[in-house]
Amino acid sequence: MAQKRVTFGGTALPVLLLAPQLAITAIFFFWPAIQAVRQSMHRSDAFGFGERFVGWDNFTALFRSARYWESVQVTAIFAASVAIITLCVSLAFASAVDRMIRSRTTYSTLLIWPYAVAPAVAGVLWWFLFNPSVGILAYTLRGFGMSWNHFTNGNQALLLTIIAASWAQVSYNFIFFLAGLQSIPRSLIEAAAIDGAGPTKRFFTITLPMLSPTIFFLSVVNMVYAFFDTFGIIDTTTEGGPGRQTTTLVYQAYTDGFLGQNFGSSAAQSVVLTLVVILLTVVQFRFVERRVHY
Repeated sequence: MAQKRVTFGGTALPVLLLAPQLAITAIFFFWPAIQAVRQSMHRSDAFGFGERFVGWDNFTALFRSARYWESVQVTAIFAASVAIITLCVSLAFASAVDRMIRSRTTYSTLLIWPYAVAPAVAGVLWWFLFNPSVGILAYTLRGFGMSWNHFTNGNQALLLTIIAASWAQVSYNFIFFLAGLQSIPRSLIEAAAIDGAGPTKRFFTITLPMLSPTIFFLSVVNMVYAFFDTFGIIDTTTEGGPGRQTTTLVYQAYTDGFLGQNFGSSAAQSVVLTLVVILLTVVQFRFVERRVHY
């Protein structure tokens, strides 16, 4: 039986159907990107009275700045930690729910709910939980003999932002991992069990390789999330402090541009950050995807 295919007699209708999405992409992506590149090569007056072309001076000053390289180091630790923790925790949750029979729907719903929480709200939530004065988790840690104060301890502040950012992203990863686990044929698991493979061996020899496409996809998504979408969490929990020890690249661009009124440097940082994320994504697709089994 021949398959029926939809055909268009001309190009007017397809273009008309694509026009809304193309317009949104052009207005909210391409136009701001072009403006960022243009502004990165200009030096603007702090009061907005004018600007002058400076070429690559903003980029040169950026790469010579010790403050910027501190942000690069913080971002590398933050992004890697968030990506790894999110993948591991969400995979553990998905594996546990996948083995359930009667209460699978209930637990799935409860684990998906946090994804509806905005990043800023998630930051405020964890800020209260770890608040040295009123936070229940800070009080619990003191009961175990650990003094917690992320207002003065930079390592604790960075840990707080990592926990908050990971918690906000676990639900998204959980959905994909659970779908991936449910798509694995049960016959393979049962055959391995009959051959004498234990749960651990079945996980690393069957489940994990068959989840490799999902892991690869989520690793890219988590990296982009850690670089771009965690601004609200950092702003509501630590505001980049103490001592700039939680100032990531995206927050550095915000403080220089909106607080310091150095729009040229902020635009240059945005361009560099975008190029870094694109480069990391290309590297992941070029080298990591080789180990993915489709």
